[in-house]
Amino acid sequence: MGWSVALDGRDRRTARFARLVALVLFAAPLGGCESLSSLVWWNKEDPVLEEPADKLYNEGLFLLNDRKDIKAAAKRFDEVERQHPYSDWARKSLLMSAYAYYQGGQYEDSINSARRYIQLHPGSQDVAYAQFLIGTSFFDQIRDVTRDQDRTERAITALDEVVRKYPDTEYAVSAKRKIEQARDQLAGKEMMVGRYYMERRDFTGAINRFKIVVTRYQTTRHVEEALLRLTETYLALGIVGEAQTSAAVLGHNFPDSRWYKDAYVLMREKGLEPAENRNSWISQAFKKFGLG
Repeated sequence: MGWSVALDGRDRRTARFARLVALVLFAAPLGGCESLSSLVWWNKEDPVLEEPADKLYNEGLFLLNDRKDIKAAAKRFDEVERQHPYSDWARKSLLMSAYAYYQGGQYEDSINSARRYIQLHPGSQDVAYAQFLIGTSFFDQIRDVTRDQDRTERAITALDEVVRKYPDTEYAVSAKRKIEQARDQLAGKEMMVGRYYMERRDFTGAINRFKIVVTRYQTTRHVEEALLRLTETYLALGIVGEAQTSAAVLGHNFPDSRWYKDAYVLMREKGLEPAENRNSWISQAFKKFGLG
């Protein structure tokens, strides 16, 4: 009996397919045009096609418009820079990416994109806006006074750079307003800690906190209460002269303040009157800012 065997229909089809694959595989090196891996379709990766920069940019604008898909919009702007890194479209897209990330609440990504824009395009007229985005991204992450205020400090630093470097831009006006709000937040933090020390009768610790408000944050709404608390704490320590000075400075600068009314009543209860000592650090602090 020879080696040949009878094949049914299915076996014949299988054998023909195997011979066909074998012929293709062995023929591949002879052609010299394609590698073996290019003929095995399951190993072949589709090439990433480069898209026109303006198409990617406009797609980003469309997705950003009316907040259709902000995250996808940012990715389209990023893709412009990746595919066309040295084009004018890439410059525009980098700034739009920072804006899109900010709108989507992805503040760290916004900050990174804006910083990269400033680094790559320091002479651009839009650098002021990029710097403003950095400050605003930190500003929008400010936590309440019971939490760490690191972002508040960073917001002030970044926004102050807008005011110093680009004072004639529209962003400087908004930056100043945000700085005042951030400073008010820091003053509020100091007041909270100072009141905490007062409750525990750590009057020296409390004075140190209220002193920060009076010397650093005089333009905030917290300075009036700080002066009242200084009146209270100095009286508690028996330092009458400083108590009288803080009450007098409070009355001179904020005569209609409810905090002054409380300070005045406190003075009268102790048989005292507000009286300013010009050599006191309190008087000197207000004289320095032209408020005394």
